[in-house]
Amino acid sequence: MRVLLTNDDGIEAEGLQVLRRSLAAVPGIDLQTIAPDGNRSAIGRGITTRRPLMVGEVAFDDGTVGYATDGTPVDCVRLAKLGLVPDWEPQLVVAGINHGANLGDDITYSGTVAAALEGVLLGLPAIAISQQSAAREMDFRLGDRFDFDEGARFCARLVEELDHIPLPGGTLLNVNVPAGDALGVVAARLGKRIYRDELKFTGEEEGGRRKYWIYGDDPGYQEIEGTDLAAVAAGYVAVTPIHLDLTYEAGLQDLSEHDFQRLLEPAAREVE
Repeated sequence: MRVLLTNDDGIEAEGLQVLRRSLAAVPGIDLQTIAPDGNRSAIGRGITTRRPLMVGEVAFDDGTVGYATDGTPVDCVRLAKLGLVPDWEPQLVVAGINHGANLGDDITYSGTVAAALEGVLLGLPAIAISQQSAAREMDFRLGDRFDFDEGARFCARLVEELDHIPLPGGTLLNVNVPAGDALGVVAARLGKRIYRDELKFTGEEEGGRRKYWIYGDDPGYQEIEGTDLAAVAAGYVAVTPIHLDLTYEAGLQDLSEHDFQRLLEPAAREVE
């Protein structure tokens, strides 16, 4: 199986390197690594369209090479799919291991999850995997210590058995690994965040431009059983299926019965 490994913490990040070594040891995996040349955390599904991407080879300590780009995690997936590596095209996208969890509503900001979503968009199965720090934080703040070994082993086994996992087409697996020895693995839905953002004025520059912080650093979450947030808080690996279909089906029926046609009538009369 041809596996693309990428992330949003950068090609030198410890989480990616530990996972790279685990995946490279799996028989039958043809692994290529394409990742940002620096940290691109919380960049979401950003892409680079207004300039060419810079790409260079990076030598790893086991004698293999990867590719580092000044683009985004999504750019990395597109580079692989479009043929950056000669005679090689990915069959699976693996993004991670992210430094810090990607839980609940936070996944909409995550570059790690965005890379996996790009794989799904391109018709490929995908896995995003993230690691809680030893501080056991439940938000996007980073602790200063991580142990990626258990997550890397779990992800490698997941890839080995992917053909036997009930993963529908157009779906990725978002995996979050708790700090310490996991008590088990649960399939969980996305949880709900409680953001506590506020506007903080931090100073004024010459010319009158003001500086503000707009995000808080202590988000909470709704403690709902069956969610990824609850699972990781309890010490379990959370595995969540995610897809790109954002349509709210129940609302679609209500909208179809609304008289939108009349909103066109004034504009039609003006044209006449």
